[in-house]
Amino acid sequence: MTFHKIITSAANDEMKSLARLLDNARERRKQQLLVLEGLHLLQAALDAGLPLHAVYVNEAAQQHPEWLALQRRIDRAVPCSLVSTAVLAKVTALATPSEVLVLCPRPQGSAAQHEAAVLLDDVQDPGNMGTILRCAAAANVRQVYLSKGCVDVYSPKVLRAGMGAHFVLQIHEQADLAAELARWPGARLATHLEGSVSLYSEDLRGAVAFVFGNEGKGVSAPVLAACDRRVRIPMPGHAESLNVAMAATVCLFERVRQGEAAATGAA
Repeated sequence: MTFHKIITSAANDEMKSLARLLDNARERRKQQLLVLEGLHLLQAALDAGLPLHAVYVNEAAQQHPEWLALQRRIDRAVPCSLVSTAVLAKVTALATPSEVLVLCPRPQGSAAQHEAAVLLDDVQDPGNMGTILRCAAAANVRQVYLSKGCVDVYSPKVLRAGMGAHFVLQIHEQADLAAELARWPGARLATHLEGSVSLYSEDLRGAVAFVFGNEGKGVSAPVLAACDRRVRIPMPGHAESLNVAMAATVCLFERVRQGEAAATGAA
């Protein structure tokens, strides 16, 4: 590949812009841009057909086998620059700079309806958010609604934890969860310990909306009131509760299990 330019100074305007985008959620929203770090996210973006605005390659990775394979898939009109490792180290918060940094537009959510949805009420930990998105994608739950109090879903940490899930999901930011639930055509279930029934007693096939709450406070009262039922995950051991990402994983894959059982006629 012939690089459009070689960048050796952190004072470069493009590097300054990348640093602001990586560090500032408001700047990302203002410009409707995000920065992907690493070859896996680049591959996921290419697989999803996401347009790329620019690619910045770590000089230490220019002969990396995965990069050599992926570069053939990048449109020649996309500017690709070679950047010194020392400069990238000043741009990124990672201890070791990734092989590539990719500038691309924020995906836009679709209004298309699916059989299941995940609604997240003020989930604030980036790792939890990314894990839930990855779980939803794996469980074929495509609609995700995020309240205004959620962590920025396109922050670098969430993108890394999501492992490309962002590009196959329809993510709706700053949603009014109670209003979305009022419009939902099927069951509306919130994970909650009080007044709840066992998750395993529920028929999770068909149109189901799962609501998961804040790490400390759980699901807020207005959102809880908009749900049909409260469910709990039976825990015969000594834990009081599960991490929200773990709870989401159990719930979404119980739905998968029930669908598989129905398809095979198993109990």
